[in-house]
Amino acid sequence: MKTPVIAIGLDAADPHLLEQWMAAGKLKNLSQLRQQGAYGHLNNTVNYNQLPTETSATERLWVMFGTGCLPDKTGYWSPIHYSASDYGITHDTLDGAYDFKQYPPFYALGKDYNVAAFDVPVSRLSTDVCGLQILGWGGHAPHTPSHSQPSEALPRLIEQYGKNPILHKDYGCWWDRAYVQRIKTGLKASVETRAKICQDLLTQENWDLFLTVFGESHTASHDFWHLSQPDHPLYADKSVPGDDPMLAAFEAIDLAVGDIVEAAPENAHIVVFAVHGMGKNVTDMYSMAFLPEILYRYSFPGKYGIAKGRVGDKCPPPVNPRRKSWSGEVWLQRDDSTPLNRALMRWGPSKFDDYLNAGPIPALASPYRLRQQGLALNWMPAMWYSPLWSQMKAFALPAFAAGHIRINLKGRETQGIVDVADYNSVCDEITQLLYGLANARTGQPVVKDVVRTRTDANILSCQAELPDADLVVIWHEQPSDVVDSLDLGRIGPVTYYRSGGHRSAGFLLAKGPTIKPGTQIEEGQTVDIGPTIRALMGAPAMANCDGKALFKSNRVQEITF
Repeated sequence: MKTPVIAIGLDAADPHLLEQWMAAGKLKNLSQLRQQGAYGHLNNTVNYNQLPTETSATERLWVMFGTGCLPDKTGYWSPIHYSASDYGITHDTLDGAYDFKQYPPFYALGKDYNVAAFDVPVSRLSTDVCGLQILGWGGHAPHTPSHSQPSEALPRLIEQYGKNPILHKDYGCWWDRAYVQRIKTGLKASVETRAKICQDLLTQENWDLFLTVFGESHTASHDFWHLSQPDHPLYADKSVPGDDPMLAAFEAIDLAVGDIVEAAPENAHIVVFAVHGMGKNVTDMYSMAFLPEILYRYSFPGKYGIAKGRVGDKCPPPVNPRRKSWSGEVWLQRDDSTPLNRALMRWGPSKFDDYLNAGPIPALASPYRLRQQGLALNWMPAMWYSPLWSQMKAFALPAFAAGHIRINLKGRETQGIVDVADYNSVCDEITQLLYGLANARTGQPVVKDVVRTRTDANILSCQAELPDADLVVIWHEQPSDVVDSLDLGRIGPVTYYRSGGHRSAGFLLAKGPTIKPGTQIEEGQTVDIGPTIRALMGAPAMANCDGKALFKSNRVQEITF
């Protein structure tokens, strides 16, 4: 028997933080829904070399949500793709979603179910969805074109409600006051408009499934963490007493959730979820800037690419940003032995940065040159080392979450230099090097785990089911702008990038006629969300997926809040 489901995603909404706010009397609608139904965390893992490892890669998790399948089945590890034949990188920013050809989305239920899917990130239009699909009206890095099925639906929506004020415009710097103010205003308008759209859609038709995702929570968590949470290194200097823009954004989202629930049918199941969370950012600094420099110094002993420092020296204060972009800030830290050049780089106009000197030897490629060449991810420090990858034993691939290391292997890379017989010993050497890294400001270890993705049987394989990385680096959740290596020296200080960064834990909250209030969901994962929604709808179970319906197993137990 069919029962309607209203499913509301909160992109990158951290369950630990939401629980703190709910306990403090904030987020009243979410708190009430939690008390009325079932609640639990989603602890996300993927398998590398048969080893389950936590993942916080947002695009990967959204595909896991849509298909109910793990990436070793779909082959979707990232929208960033590496080519061993030419050391090339491609990044699908506007159409980087999984194609759903082999594993369709859980909401592709055919003509017997009326479905509305509004702004689901990292997804494509599916021919097996009967109803309405609108993608890319808003969202943070949705990795999908702005289009709809039927095709006239999105233009009609924009004509009625206007364009989203922050779509593809929420990539600024924490030190840019004008950007921060614009995002504050834009988030409020985006949330309010999304709520209105959802309310109107819910009153226009009877939906078996209505699914929407608030991308605004992702933007707020990236941009405002240091203005909200005292555990961030920038909080003491940058926050303003009484002004918490991240909380304000989530309070607006909470009100919007209440409005949507109020417009839902009385007999509907309500599901609120996040496929992953957020915390103080570690991955941007460690994966994007520090890791590529570590492997540069490892491959070219005695050479320095960026941010040369000496272990044992007193840590200087954090960098006071002067450039209009993070890439410009980090590029200022490239090595140069000439005092005059160093001074001019620091205080001169950014347009002269490329002409002051040749930079370190072997030379890095500047973000300005890479942008002129139209190369993907030109702003990310990992890409500045790409012209040297063929000369390096190992290099850092560009990544948005955990660190990704590729071994430059003979017989796999077109100009590989590491013998297959030496593969394991090189992986061991790099692993020990990484475990020796320390936060220079605290002395604490930086690396939590280093995971190998290949066995001896598939070292040379480039098949799609395997990730591009040979080693995946999981970082401790304590950010720093300076790291020390007894073997390679100090790196930093480097200007902090986004203050909020991805975490693996998500959550699922559900209430409705078949759910007993005060139940705890145990051992859930993102791949379980789709099967769970289908079970609540009374729809057939998903075939060939890795997820399970959480309310049809012994993983649900009653508790009292």
